[in-house]
Amino acid sequence: MKILRHLPNALTSANLLCGCVGIILTMYSEDTFPDNAAYAAYFVWAACIFDFFDGFAARLLNVSSPIGKELDSLADMVSFGVLPSILMYRMIAAISPSPYLPFIAFSIAIFSALRLAKFNIDENQNDSFIGVPTPANALFITSLVFLKSPFDAFISWYAFLVGITLVFSYLLVCPLELFALKFKNFGWADNKVRFTFIGVAVLLVGFWQAAAIPFIIILYITVSLFTRWIRI
Repeated sequence: MKILRHLPNALTSANLLCGCVGIILTMYSEDTFPDNAAYAAYFVWAACIFDFFDGFAARLLNVSSPIGKELDSLADMVSFGVLPSILMYRMIAAISPSPYLPFIAFSIAIFSALRLAKFNIDENQNDSFIGVPTPANALFITSLVFLKSPFDAFISWYAFLVGITLVFSYLLVCPLELFALKFKNFGWADNKVRFTFIGVAVLLVGFWQAAAIPFIIILYITVSLFTRWIRI
């Protein structure tokens, strides 16, 4: 059916819609809309699901196109670049001694744009990524609101949030090779790193629920660094 050809772009548009709604929720005050930061994170999770399935649908239906690729990047920029920037801005502004310091949060959006632009012209990022992918970065930033004691004390310290912003902005564009969660087959030999990572991630989620997500992203970066080191 011809209508199925539009399914990948429809899923990408759903990703974009999640980003837009998440931005609106982030801009509400806690008095007007309690737990708005948590709901913004939920929409990032939903955007990640749509982002995964739009590429999967395009490959399954064999309808990949340059327009779809550009639309995907534009949607990712909103959901995984602008949304986490605004959330981080709100988090820093709530505790910052300076009215200007929170604007550093928008380095996330700037470096996300650079990351996506580099990805679009790089033909070598199929089995691995160079720099932290924007969805992983957005998951880390937006899931900080779920941290539990004693780790939640860190997000009450504006210097920590500024440091996280700068470090993860750099990680988006740094020449760091990270493994991709793409399976060409399901054999252990070719996927032992992926299976091990997924297994540990599931255990962490089982123990800590949403609070595990920032640690899973750090684990992802650490495992990538370790596997690259043992190859050298």
